[in-house]
Amino acid sequence: MPHFIIDCSQDILQQRTPEELMDAVYETADATGLFAPNDIKVRLQPYQYYRLGIHKKNFLHVFGYIMEGRTTEQKAHLSKQISTRLSELLADISFLSVNISDFEAATYSNKALINPENTDKDRHFGL
Repeated sequence: MPHFIIDCSQDILQQRTPEELMDAVYETADATGLFAPNDIKVRLQPYQYYRLGIHKKNFLHVFGYIMEGRTTEQKAHLSKQISTRLSELLADISFLSVNISDFEAATYSNKALINPENTDKDRHFGL
């Protein structure tokens, strides 16, 4: 946790490498201090087929999924920081957006939480 999923038009990868884009999101999320660096996960999915508005040529959207507990201000700052960093890398992009959503702790599960040795129910157990 957190997960950042980058959806983008295929042509974006002609402007910047996947590594540059993923590193920008990772480093920006890390710089906020909201997450343990080893917990941040970033992945990228380019799209060959998509449709946009008239005279729009490309897009990039970051879906951020984080554990509940951060304030609206912290989430807004995170979103703005990621948008700002990606705007610097992709000055001519038609659409660039970021949204941050919360996971509910009550409905979240992972490998650590189901480990019978994890008696404290620490979601980072064994990581």
